[in-house]
Amino acid sequence: MINFKDLREKKMKGMPAGEHVFDKKVNGVSVMIHKEKGKFVVYIDNEKLDSFTSKSAAQKFGIEFAKEYKK
Repeated sequence: MINFKDLREKKMKGMPAGEHVFDKKVNGVSVMIHKEKGKFVVYIDNEKLDSFTSKSAAQKFGIEFAKEYKK
């Protein structure tokens, strides 16, 4: 029987949809930004966090979130 954790890990393999724009590791946390339908979407450890209209705003938010995430 498949449990939820196995199903979730199987779904998360590979890159998210959209064009890969930015990638960085901050304190052991992976921050990725993909452009999807005119929006810049921030992913933390392959989980969708939020979308922004500009790349710089998405980068700033993603890096700040990653710094606070591991505390």
